Amino acid sequence: MLLWSIFIVFILLLLALDLGVFNRENHVPTTREALRWTSLWAVVGLSFAGVVYYLYSHHWGDRDLAAGDAVMKYLTGYLVELSLSMDNVFVMALIFKYFRIPGQYQHRVLFWGILGALVFRALMIFAGVWLLEQFQWMMYLFGLILIYSAYKMLTSEEDVDPNRNPIIRYAKKIFPVSKTFEGERFFVRRRHILAATPLFIALLMIETTDVLFAFDSIPAILAITTDPFLVFSSNVFAILGLRSLYFVLASMMDRFEYLKYSLAIILFFVAAKMLLHQVWHPVEWLNLVVIFVLLAGGVFVSLYQTRKQEKLEEAKG
Repeated sequence: MLLWSIFIVFILLLLALDLGVFNRENHVPTTREALRWTSLWAVVGLSFAGVVYYLYSHHWGDRDLAAGDAVMKYLTGYLVELSLSMDNVFVMALIFKYFRIPGQYQHRVLFWGILGALVFRALMIFAGVWLLEQFQWMMYLFGLILIYSAYKMLTSEEDVDPNRNPIIRYAKKIFPVSKTFEGERFFVRRRHILAATPLFIALLMIETTDVLFAFDSIPAILAITTDPFLVFSSNVFAILGLRSLYFVLASMMDRFEYLKYSLAIILFFVAAKMLLHQVWHPVEWLNLVVIFVLLAGGVFVSLYQTRKQEKLEEAKG
């Protein structure tokens, strides 16, 4: 429990510094600023691998893992979560566009959305680990879920429709929703009636969307390790960088058309690990290399094809 307490306090401190010190004023981050923050969170997430090595070499972990194996599992899980979160970023952009959320308020919505995501994912992680420990056949079920998720990623179009979200419909029954923004406030009083602002409805959409994404990402990382601390810490550091990553990628959504194919193949690969876990035991570094190559390949092909299309359009013009 001491390890978990120290880690949670550390994460809360990072969040407090982020919102309370470095991003106190509402503003739209420039691409350069967002890149700096994305790089900083990536350095923090990757550097935590050193902490994992120290903890597991001194037997602080919840599982009997060698320090080197623990580091590889953490890095692989971190990369899987980071890659799958990119699809989440594009959905967030659609939500903000649908509700016409001003750019200066998006950071606040993302902060509280990610804070809620950490809580929900912690609950889902512990539930998933418990299910796998109690019922071995759950490994096959999670594998099938990942295959379905990969198929859905390849065949379905991203869509945002609050009217199809049962939580949004229920919230509108409880609170009237104002049509205008009240600064960064989620609620406002109108004639002694507490009303929700569009900012709060957008927050609910992001929270519920992240829960749906977690049904993909949590089984994916449980295929790599069932150590709760490694699963949760890799999730946390991937999510912490999600806000700054959003401001980097949101303006370049059209440039990453082929990224979804890489993400789908990653899901298929992880699903195969789960379905064949009794006969297939790839070395830890191979998992990391395969996922990195697939992710980097999707980014490279997307940028290459986009640039090629731009040159063709310039030639025609």
